[in-house]
Amino acid sequence: MRILLVDDHEIVRRGMKQLLVEAYPRAVFGEAGRVPEARALLAQTKWELVLLDINLPGGSGLDLLADVRRFCKQAAMLILSSYPEEEFAVRAFKLGASGYLTKASIGEEMLLAVKKVLAGGKYVSAALAEKLARALGDPSPEAPHETLSTRELEVLRQVATGRTVKEIAAGLFLSEKTIGTYRSRISEKLRLSTNVELARYALQHRLVE
Repeated sequence: MRILLVDDHEIVRRGMKQLLVEAYPRAVFGEAGRVPEARALLAQTKWELVLLDINLPGGSGLDLLADVRRFCKQAAMLILSSYPEEEFAVRAFKLGASGYLTKASIGEEMLLAVKKVLAGGKYVSAALAEKLARALGDPSPEAPHETLSTRELEVLRQVATGRTVKEIAAGLFLSEKTIGTYRSRISEKLRLSTNVELARYALQHRLVE
């Protein structure tokens, strides 16, 4: 079995690999710490399991979900992130993820999730399942950022961390004009005009660390 680990922290990748080696001793591993590196590995090899972080240099793990589907259609995709489930899990599932875990769950729960998604199922933590059940029984209004596209959400997160349009464009390999267009759409959808307001919103909704 071929397993791809995508996380910008080497120590996190090392911890995940150690756990997975014990459970799948014959597995072959690939590792990437940046989006471009991950895309290159996805294009080179057919992976059966891909574990992704959301917060990555050069883009977002959410962006990579589409690449996994394009290059490895049958791969199980598991998101492991420090971001809260309620803000990103539903979006990740809509983009094709097989499961979503917070990094606090790395350990036995991660192995349970891996087993479930490799069997073709979807993994949702007990806490998130309870929240989804409550939402179905008493749906609340959609948060404004839920209307953002995946790329717009990533640009919002980059703006909230203080990066300039030029820096965001370079990091996402897009033109400054394109980033400016995304920035305008974000302001319109959230009804917020300044970077300070956008940063405050992202922090309040735990869209950035």
